[in-house]
Amino acid sequence: MTAVSGHGPWPGGEQDVLTAQLTVLDDLAALPTGVDAVPFLVQLTDRGPGADPVGRAGALLSELPVEIGPHGWKLADRPGADARRAQALQQADLEALAIAAHGYDGPLTVEVTGPWTLAAELWSARADRVLADHGARRDLAAALAAGLAGHLAEITAQVPGARPVVQLSEPLLGQVHAGVLPTFSGYARLRSVPGPEIVDGLRPVIDAVHDAGATAVVHLGGTWVGIPPAVLAGADAVGLDLADVGPQGWNEKAWELVARATEREVGLWAGLPPATVSQCSGPQLGELVRTVAEPWRRMGLPADGLAAVTLLASRRRRLVGVDEHRAELANLGRVAEALAERAAA
Repeated sequence: MTAVSGHGPWPGGEQDVLTAQLTVLDDLAALPTGVDAVPFLVQLTDRGPGADPVGRAGALLSELPVEIGPHGWKLADRPGADARRAQALQQADLEALAIAAHGYDGPLTVEVTGPWTLAAELWSARADRVLADHGARRDLAAALAAGLAGHLAEITAQVPGARPVVQLSEPLLGQVHAGVLPTFSGYARLRSVPGPEIVDGLRPVIDAVHDAGATAVVHLGGTWVGIPPAVLAGADAVGLDLADVGPQGWNEKAWELVARATEREVGLWAGLPPATVSQCSGPQLGELVRTVAEPWRRMGLPADGLAAVTLLASRRRRLVGVDEHRAELANLGRVAEALAERAAA
């Protein structure tokens, strides 16, 4: 059945973690019959440093301590207060999950910044981005793989019935491959990373996810050129924000890559924008249904394959209120219901 999930970011402060996790689980449980729910670990990024995506991923790195520097998170010589705070926030999230998801049995997704985006956003201790150093980025991928394995073990210890799904967030993978990221000085660009190296950087992390008995989704944002390396690295699914791919979600080259991936039994996690709202008829959910279904039909993909698609909201540049997030989940449920009906027709 067509499924609905989410990335994780959710509005709220340090006292709101349990409430947010309960809200997400309850709202997903209320989706229409015939739609699968994939609950997600909430990430309250408003809590400050350590709750942000790079800080959260940095806290997972095995034997690679991090701290906050002038330009953001960077590798450190030894563990410090910044890393301890990030780890404490992550532990609080897991404790809230254990309470909210007590007795839950089913898929549960957690989003983690992927190795290439992390290498692009994390700075080395005394130089440029980690991405600029071949050895450093290789060590980073290995440290993330080891730390993620431990994180998944903690999740299954807290929620024994969970079947973890890891979303590796890679919105900068396209820029890494294109060689457009600026150096520390800003006067030059880092060299592009060729496709085979992209695959090699993703593979150890995806392998660690699989070794832990979990499923790996590589979410690329609008970077559809990242689909082939994600597939070659062993991803079980790829994620795309369809509104960023092209008008009404259509881009022939992008959907050709999606079609090839589905032929290899690699799933699609489709990110959809907020529904436009008409004063007369409310949310225009038909537009969102067509954003997925029309390109699917144009590529000649079998209609019953829509049952394997997972929907989630496209990542926002800024968080909105809780009510807007809840409404978006409800709308996605109705869109998923319509797609499931098309799959069964």
